Amino acid sequence: MNSFLSSVFAGLSATALLTFSPFTAAQWYESTGHAQVKSSDVGAAKSAAIKDAITQALVFSGARVSSVQTLVDGVLMQDQLKISSHGEIQKIELVSEERHNNQLAITLRLDIFAQTEQCPQSSFKKFVAVTQSQLNHREQARMGQIFDIDKAVSKNIYTALQKSKMSAVPIAYYNNAIKVDKYFSQQHDYSNAQLEDISSRSNAQYVLLSQITNLSTSDKLNSDYAFWQDESYQRSYQIEFTLFDGTTYEQLWQNSYKNQAIWPFEKTAIVDVNSSMFWQSSYGQSINDINQTLSYDLQSAMACLPTQGKIMHLDQGNIVINLGKAHGLKKGQLLSIAHHNYLTDALGNTMPHKVITLNSIRVEQLYQQSAIAVSINNAPLPGVQINDIVEIVSQNL
Repeated sequence: MNSFLSSVFAGLSATALLTFSPFTAAQWYESTGHAQVKSSDVGAAKSAAIKDAITQALVFSGARVSSVQTLVDGVLMQDQLKISSHGEIQKIELVSEERHNNQLAITLRLDIFAQTEQCPQSSFKKFVAVTQSQLNHREQARMGQIFDIDKAVSKNIYTALQKSKMSAVPIAYYNNAIKVDKYFSQQHDYSNAQLEDISSRSNAQYVLLSQITNLSTSDKLNSDYAFWQDESYQRSYQIEFTLFDGTTYEQLWQNSYKNQAIWPFEKTAIVDVNSSMFWQSSYGQSINDINQTLSYDLQSAMACLPTQGKIMHLDQGNIVINLGKAHGLKKGQLLSIAHHNYLTDALGNTMPHKVITLNSIRVEQLYQQSAIAVSINNAPLPGVQINDIVEIVSQNL
């Protein structure tokens, strides 16, 4: 890896720079890593972009990613990122390097030998609605007047997921504010109707909710005696995420992230959180780094989740579902049907429950976001109704 990095830093002209053991059952992956050039340090930006590209390729090949610590099986060295990969990179080739202002993009081709099988579901797309984050302590946004940080952060999360181009496909649902703190409480007193509404309006099978819990600033870092220096403050950033199944309303994943960075703006300045000046600042970049890590974590968490949808319409044996080409379906794809129900425990709490039926259907007509399916061998489908769950059960025959 060192020879690869040194060659890249020297001029980005070499290819086929890294070779390991001569496995034959390997697959080529192409990925693009992005990084910001800070303080004219192009070398550090290239290193970060390369790591980003390698990480994306490993995740897409079936690696598991979590924001834990340094890894890396002799391939990567990056703090707060751990890749549990049972694959091996045999070769890395540089495809291109592009720079626009302070943004650097490096595209690599990697020959990866995956030693573990991917779950079958990872080859299908899962659509996730990215909702507007809730700002819990609005008074903490006074410095800089960054009261729109909730929407700006959600847009940045959407962009980070969109760039990853993996199994979780983001749907923008962040224009309207929603109250989400109840989804993070231990009582789980959340609204099934709200989750269903978000899922239906966005046509997403999964719903991502978040709340910003800390934007506080520390005491001034520089001395009052150094009157010639600009004021400088350390500012915190903390955010929590939770992922829900928009069909069964189950909570599937939850995590929190935090960071600190210098707030580089004057204390009385009004800062536009949608501006490049904010996102290219040390504080904006610290948020962007968290969102990048989130995108890896979420892709890893969703890789083996089922791609499921709903029956939207029934018409003389034709079943219209809200899954289509965009989700990875092909003509002949088989799907199972399940009823959505609830169980009640001894304390009176209701829990989602999915009742799998013996009914199966086959895709006959495909559209981008929908499909028409029919029963196999024209067999009757007793009890099947609108809003029943359909789930992919096998590859195209």
